[in-house]
Amino acid sequence: MGIRGLMSFVEDHSNEFFTDLKLRDTKVIIDGYALFHRLCFNSNLELRYGGDYDSFADVVQKFFQSMFACNISPYVVLDGGCDISDKKLTTLKDRAKEKIQMAHSLSVGGGGYVCPLLIREVFIQVLIKLQVCFVQCFSEADRDIMTLANHWNCPVLSSDSDFCIFDLKTGFCPLNSFQWRNMNTVKGTQDYYIPAKCFSLDALCHYFSNMNKALLPLFAVLCGNDHINLPIMDRFLSKVRLPLGAASSKGRRHHRVLGLLNWLSHFADPTEALDNVLKYLPKKDQENVKELLCCSMEEYQQSQVKLQDFFQCGTYVCPDALNLGLPEWVLVALAKGQLAPFISDALVLRRTILHTQVENMQQPNAYRISLPIRQIIYGLLLNVSPQLENMSWNSLPPQTFSEVERVNKTIKTSIVDAVEVPKDHCDLSKLTELSLARRLILLLETLKVKQTILDTVPASLKLPIAVTCYWLQHTEAKAKLHHLQALLLGMLMGPLHAMINGPDKKYLREDGAKMLYEELQRMKEQTRPGTRLDLDTAHIFCQWQCCLQMGMYLNQLLSTPLPEPDLTRLYSGSLVHGLCRQLLTSTSVESLLSMCPEAKQLYEHLFNAMRAFAPAALLLPKGKSNSKKKRQKKQGTNRSKNRVGTISDTRCWYEASNRFGPLMVENTEEHQASELE
Repeated sequence: MGIRGLMSFVEDHSNEFFTDLKLRDTKVIIDGYALFHRLCFNSNLELRYGGDYDSFADVVQKFFQSMFACNISPYVVLDGGCDISDKKLTTLKDRAKEKIQMAHSLSVGGGGYVCPLLIREVFIQVLIKLQVCFVQCFSEADRDIMTLANHWNCPVLSSDSDFCIFDLKTGFCPLNSFQWRNMNTVKGTQDYYIPAKCFSLDALCHYFSNMNKALLPLFAVLCGNDHINLPIMDRFLSKVRLPLGAASSKGRRHHRVLGLLNWLSHFADPTEALDNVLKYLPKKDQENVKELLCCSMEEYQQSQVKLQDFFQCGTYVCPDALNLGLPEWVLVALAKGQLAPFISDALVLRRTILHTQVENMQQPNAYRISLPIRQIIYGLLLNVSPQLENMSWNSLPPQTFSEVERVNKTIKTSIVDAVEVPKDHCDLSKLTELSLARRLILLLETLKVKQTILDTVPASLKLPIAVTCYWLQHTEAKAKLHHLQALLLGMLMGPLHAMINGPDKKYLREDGAKMLYEELQRMKEQTRPGTRLDLDTAHIFCQWQCCLQMGMYLNQLLSTPLPEPDLTRLYSGSLVHGLCRQLLTSTSVESLLSMCPEAKQLYEHLFNAMRAFAPAALLLPKGKSNSKKKRQKKQGTNRSKNRVGTISDTRCWYEASNRFGPLMVENTEEHQASELE
């Protein structure tokens, strides 16, 4: 939600509407959606290469460490899927179109703000790692945030202008004036605080002739928010003479905000004001408009959801969700963030929105490659509850879902058939009761991978490698050898980081792992400033991320038969793009890995897991060329294929000198357990 022009208006009048705060020793309710967008877009992170998730994770960690240092207890509340009315669909489609334009701008060297595809999942993983309390609401979170903040008498941290309308007891702190990077100490003590500004609803009402604060929800819906945008309201605004009051010259850009607030301040209550609004409309439209306005104003009232029960007892009760008759395990998994809003939208609305990345706009959207995975997800979500049968999407043909996707530089709604799943998977309420082996079979069959292929792969990388095998098998990907090599080298960052920062540091003197990690970090840093984007390479990695995202969502829906990968060090866009360039010019895989035998061995196992799935052309040496440069590249590729593509003796994974050994031992035990089952 958000009210057009309101946030910039109140910030222009900061002295009148805000007070300075020294925030410490308190609970704070955080709008999770607003926070991860703020940290993503205001931390000098690279946005063109599909996400430097390690850098983003570091920023998130530092943010919460600042809060902990000030004895602030953060409670993060995340939006879920769209509610059953789907009243924000028009707004969501408009935003999808805007995102396409920004992604295109970024792809050709311009500016723009597009969140990398897996940013939300990375954010949740960091929250879990730091043990930050969080909840994912069933639908939009704003009312639940307001209700919890008032129950606990603590401030809200967000950038959503709707919090200027909610009647918050302790106020609303905008993220852009929350100086978490600039902690100060309380004079005469060693106690830290974070400087912040707190919005005062009473000050706003006082500024406008002590207007009744109950009028503000009507102001929000008249001004236009994400839930309502009636063209007929333009008729009201064109006819009514909005008094600007004592507006300064810079207030001209806030003509509507100023005029509406001044006009509404003349009425005693919302009923009187609403009657006066309707006078300006044709009689035939009045009743319908009144109903729509009243319904939209309810979005600013107290929520029935008691999030304090979730944070204190682990119970999440949402009347809207209960009325839909969804399985209990699904509601619990959604609240814990173990299922994504994508699943909720598909389940409740049979409609999903596929988000555009910084990809090649002249090619089909990157999500096309993961359609078979989504069709299995949709197949699992059919026939859930009788209550869902009478919903707005019942006009869809049976067994189908609709997807809002990019076509060229605009959006289109496509109808997609769900794929029939095995009979024992048809009942969503009993899906968790299936054996691990049955759930794993469906996951691997969807990804077109045999379990034996993953036997030599560490547990934490099994799902990414299975997804990469799926990706390689699809002709849409058009991946080349150097793309695969760059991806696999990037996947080494997690194990290398764990080894360097692990408890056993007796090897760190002249340690090859540290040298390799630092060399890869250097390549990542070199990629960033002003490097031209290779659109074809960007599109190929966007396709891989779409496969990974949908593979993760299917894995979550099946209650994680494979361990969920640590995304924070699995993919760094700047690194893999930089590696692609280096592998085509001056660097070979074996020269990089020569400094760390353990990493070389892990790479070999990952590479050999892929061999059976890679198109023959990907592994073949390139044709002859008169170009010396091409001959050099060909020799490098052949060396890489011949030397690093060999299968090592698996026994050396268990040697004491191999610090990747524990990963493989754990992996083997898990595999044996699943075979026994």
